[in-house]
Amino acid sequence: MKFLDPACGCGSFLVVAYKELRKLELEIHKQIQRLEGKNDKYRGTVLDVVEVFNRDINVDSFYGIDLFEFPVRIAEVALWLTDHQANVELQGESGHYFVRLPLISTPHIIQGNALTVDWETIVPKIELSYIFGNPPYVTAVRRSKTQNSDMEAVFSGKIQKYRSLDYVCSWYIKALEYIKETPIEVAFVSTNSITQGEQVAPLWEYLLAEGVRINFAHRSFHWTNLARGKAGVTVVIIGFATFDRQRKQLFEYVSKADQPIETRVSNINPYLVDAENILIKSRKAPICDGVPKMIWGIKPVDGTFLILSDVERAEYIKREPQGEKFLRQILGAKEFLYNITRWCFWLADADPSEFRLLPILRERIAKVRERRLASKDEGARKLAEQPHLFRTPTIQPTSTYLAVPRVTSETRKYIPLGFCKPDIVTNSTMYIVKNANLYHFGVLQSAMHVAWTKQVCGRLRRDFQYSNDLVYNNFFWPQDPRNQDVQAIEDAAAAILAIRERYPNSSLADLYDPLAMPKDLLDAHKRLDNAVDRCYRRKAFKTDADRLRFLFERYVALTKPEAMLVNASQQ
Repeated sequence: MKFLDPACGCGSFLVVAYKELRKLELEIHKQIQRLEGKNDKYRGTVLDVVEVFNRDINVDSFYGIDLFEFPVRIAEVALWLTDHQANVELQGESGHYFVRLPLISTPHIIQGNALTVDWETIVPKIELSYIFGNPPYVTAVRRSKTQNSDMEAVFSGKIQKYRSLDYVCSWYIKALEYIKETPIEVAFVSTNSITQGEQVAPLWEYLLAEGVRINFAHRSFHWTNLARGKAGVTVVIIGFATFDRQRKQLFEYVSKADQPIETRVSNINPYLVDAENILIKSRKAPICDGVPKMIWGIKPVDGTFLILSDVERAEYIKREPQGEKFLRQILGAKEFLYNITRWCFWLADADPSEFRLLPILRERIAKVRERRLASKDEGARKLAEQPHLFRTPTIQPTSTYLAVPRVTSETRKYIPLGFCKPDIVTNSTMYIVKNANLYHFGVLQSAMHVAWTKQVCGRLRRDFQYSNDLVYNNFFWPQDPRNQDVQAIEDAAAAILAIRERYPNSSLADLYDPLAMPKDLLDAHKRLDNAVDRCYRRKAFKTDADRLRFLFERYVALTKPEAMLVNASQQ
């Protein structure tokens, strides 16, 4: 067997692989030794096994690529040291001298750019058994010019919209090109962003069409390295090939401290769910009938001249008290989650004659006009014709509405949502659902919807980035729920809102902090989860993976005529 890590760094993955092989060697030796003691026909076999491993399992079975010379040299030395330690242990168990000196065999660790070098020049594909590694995590906005050039070389002629993909995706394409028509299997540790949100469709549409099959996967888990400061990232492990394993394994982590739960599955799709290979794309309306539409909050495009803090509001009213009636509270995601109060001038219904009496306000409006005219955006320049108005002010609800933050921390068990009065303006860092009631709030606040969101949404750094077109509009709602089930959801939702009011000094960020969430609130959410789950089916869901499997099955049933299904049997 031969092994390649095409982003090997200091060789940690290669070292672990070699250690595990040598442990297997030692275990075989021990079992044969026990057989020797029981039956003469096995006499001398231990020495034969030692010789076989000496010939076939050695440091020269390991290949690596790294961009820099220093880690390349460390990787070589690390493998030699691992070999020496394993030889000493085997010598102690077998009683046979087994020290490889002088060092004739050597690891094949190459300094170079793994995305531009031909991997076959390092190890011919007919000789290789496995590819594995931990390619670098770099998002689209953080890539260097060189990295962008690397991706252009890798993706050219394959995926048109590759620029939004993470840098790690390049290794998937390179690996695919290398393993075609071979029995080689690949496994990469990757940021979980490549199995979520808008990255899934462009990447996996190509990989699936080219014959890639996911044979095992570890769903999202938090991984820290050994470096100073212990940088952490949420990752997945994806094991794939161009053939199907008879036995596919899916691992899920219920909490950070838990060992993963292993499930045998029939298929693993690009979202790492036991379901068909379907790719979820944005849609402009909810997939289910009778669901209220979710829209963006209002975008001010005002250069902050129409926005005031508490202090600025008080100062303005002192100087120009006639303008107080035009002030409304404005909420963004930060204000919503952290109980921060900000205000805006809301002039959608103002009488123009009143502006003459408000010179300070007129000055602010003039600055908005200047800012919009100077913008490079044509839409912003057009808004300069009415500088006193926010963009699309007519979408402001006239009755109580549901507010949903566009970005929320991945550490929260639940995504905090809430109702707002119509006199509160919501900006474009929020989504709003007009005509939403307690039932809608309850379903969206439940574990079922959170599981869907975490899997389908995009990411802003490590935080969840909600999307109305991708997440909300593709979410499968309970179909024809019974009146008593709807009532149970409404009761549980009302209980959550009532409990929140018991903590007037705590923000939603405080209440949904995983280290400080009040027990009564957590218990109320669990009751809501049970009520919502029962609305979908009578049998309880054991894990989020179980919920996702159910939702994907229903999604496929709803969209099969229009969905993009990539079935192995059709390839």
